[in-house]
Amino acid sequence: MNRYIAILIAALTTAEMQAFELAPRLIVSITIDQLNNNSIDSFLPFFSNSGLKKLMQEGKMYETGTCPSVPVSRPASIATIATGTTPFYHGIIGNQWIDHTSLRPSYCVDDKQYIYGPSKLKTSTISDEMKVSSHGKSIIYSVAASKDAAILSAGHAAENALWYDEALKRWRTTAFYGASPQWLNIPTTPRTIDNDGIVDKAISIITKSNMGKDDIADMLNVTLSVSKKDNIQLYNRDDWQKQIYIQLDKALAKLIGSIEQQVGKNHVLFVITGTGTSDDTENDYSLYRVPTGIFYINRTSKLLNVYLSAVYGQGTYIDATCNNQIYLNHKIIEQKQLNMHEVLSRCQELLLESEGVSDVYTSERLLSGNLGVQEILKGYNPSVSGDIIINVSPGWKLINEDTQENYTSRNNLILFPIIFYGMDIKPERIFTPTTIDRIAPTICKSINIRAPNACSTAPLF
Repeated sequence: MNRYIAILIAALTTAEMQAFELAPRLIVSITIDQLNNNSIDSFLPFFSNSGLKKLMQEGKMYETGTCPSVPVSRPASIATIATGTTPFYHGIIGNQWIDHTSLRPSYCVDDKQYIYGPSKLKTSTISDEMKVSSHGKSIIYSVAASKDAAILSAGHAAENALWYDEALKRWRTTAFYGASPQWLNIPTTPRTIDNDGIVDKAISIITKSNMGKDDIADMLNVTLSVSKKDNIQLYNRDDWQKQIYIQLDKALAKLIGSIEQQVGKNHVLFVITGTGTSDDTENDYSLYRVPTGIFYINRTSKLLNVYLSAVYGQGTYIDATCNNQIYLNHKIIEQKQLNMHEVLSRCQELLLESEGVSDVYTSERLLSGNLGVQEILKGYNPSVSGDIIINVSPGWKLINEDTQENYTSRNNLILFPIIFYGMDIKPERIFTPTTIDRIAPTICKSINIRAPNACSTAPLF
């Protein structure tokens, strides 16, 4: 019996050693805001063999990546990549929302104690779980042009999250992460920051922090962008997009080459994906007799308040509007002892009669679990979302004149790749649609740790 036990222990030990040896020393998560498949295909002939082409040819590439929830925004997408779950659990529903206490817009990384921080991110992230599993030994950094991307991808337990402050012309961080090493605070000189500047900072972090030098996995989060920059003077859309994608390709080639040289291709796992967002130039549909129009949500909310006052007596029934959401005044509803179900139903009925509205989702309807609301529910969070969410018809523009918010509704998804490259990953093209919430469990599986605490999706491989 002892002999069989010994054989079993030896076999288990061998399997554990093999898994340990295969685990990457460094995870490099690269999220590219505005990335889309159409542009990649259009400009592929202009790419070098060391950037995007290399990733697509040598990596495991999921062709049709999307976001699992709506509405889509950069902060919500980055939080979903980091946590492996949707805004319903991680709490980042967009760039901003209405604070129920102050009734003022609240930015997604505002922090009462540290000015900026990840306190509104309600679940653990990949990097958080890495810190927990390594007893704090994993080295975690994040770098981006914007603070929301840097902080949300870094999570709660990182060494630091860096973003570029355009006003101060230097890299910034937040005291949330504690004291910064001196080498991290070197000012830069450009008027604006671009992908090249972000990549240079990322390489500097890898070098000076000694990431990827031992068997304890480290992680670097990098956010790049293919949105139009102010310093690009080309007015033809194809020309400036081509220029930006070529610049992106060069920046990726530099980043990949430097990290492979420092850490080794067999010791690093690169994960590249997009955010599902777009800043496409808007077309004037009216010129071509395509159905379109403008829906003014601030005017509509005022009309809704007049209607509720006529029904229930004078009062302020609407607290605020933000994006496509309306926040009701719960205090007056309680004071007047009104039935919330009835109030929400009346609001829904009136709003559905408004021109340009395709659907209205109340908090009750979303939380009922009925079919047809799951996509909207994933992007909803009971503690920060409004009581009423309005979907405007495709082609219609929603405008809030009070906050200057505006967007044009489109039902079609923006497709982008999800690419895993490095280690012993074999080249493969996968056409089965997948979503970015599956990235986190896949990364965690590669380094043999548990997925973030709200993640319920399966690894991709």
